Amino acid sequence: MHIVDSHAHLDFQTLAGDLDGVLERALAADVRTILAVGIGDGPDTMHRARDLAASFSGNTKAPRIVASAGIHPQEANAATPQALAKLRELAADPLVVAIGEIGLDYYHADNPDISVQQDAFLAQLDIARYVRKPILIHCRTSELATPQAKARFGTADAAEDLFRLIEQHWTPHNIGGVMHCFSGTAAQARRSLDLGFHVSFAGNSTYPRFPFIREAIQVVPLDRMLVETDSPFLAPVPHKGERNEPARTRITAEFVAKERAISIEELAAATTANFNRLFALDE
Repeated sequence: MHIVDSHAHLDFQTLAGDLDGVLERALAADVRTILAVGIGDGPDTMHRARDLAASFSGNTKAPRIVASAGIHPQEANAATPQALAKLRELAADPLVVAIGEIGLDYYHADNPDISVQQDAFLAQLDIARYVRKPILIHCRTSELATPQAKARFGTADAAEDLFRLIEQHWTPHNIGGVMHCFSGTAAQARRSLDLGFHVSFAGNSTYPRFPFIREAIQVVPLDRMLVETDSPFLAPVPHKGERNEPARTRITAEFVAKERAISIEELAAATTANFNRLFALDE
């Protein structure tokens, strides 16, 4: 069986300090491909995921690792011309299969201004369009934002703003991408699909307080679905609150398969095929 973790922060220190063990446990759990997300600790270090993928290239004792590169919306103030030039260079690298995670986030009061976030997002869409690589979308639900953030950002809704920008500036180019760590409603999942995206489910889908994510699992076709950990965050039940790692993609995959009343083998085969097709990777 081949399971893909479509979103893991392997270069974050909480995993990097134990990387050999992390990768060994991933293989033992049949997680044979990992997308290492290249946001680093900000644009200055967004190359780390690509470098990590290069260091494990051809290593048959570790999962296949591919990388992304991007400027997270919480780092949008750092999307300088120099940072965007660095992203442009990384985007051209064959080991970098996607641009991301990028998007909008009005969840914390100290996040960058909305206009700054949107400008950074559009600049990165331009880079992704040029290299014709999919994008990894980050979007936290504004309804769950902190009271301080709601006071600052008012009635602005990150998901609505994101959908509008994608519809205008991305979907017409027919490149696609991933709604990473999907935490929206079934209606938002359908809208994501209509805009040409795959929908990826993480450990938070197992949390009892998010029934709407499980409703979304039911409406996403099997050929447009991915699974992920978002390691080191969002460990699935029964490990909620612990450090997450790619091996636990299997737990989320088993949960999603049960929700869909299919076998883990069928879910793994479909999500692996989806991943390889979206990112133009060999089987």
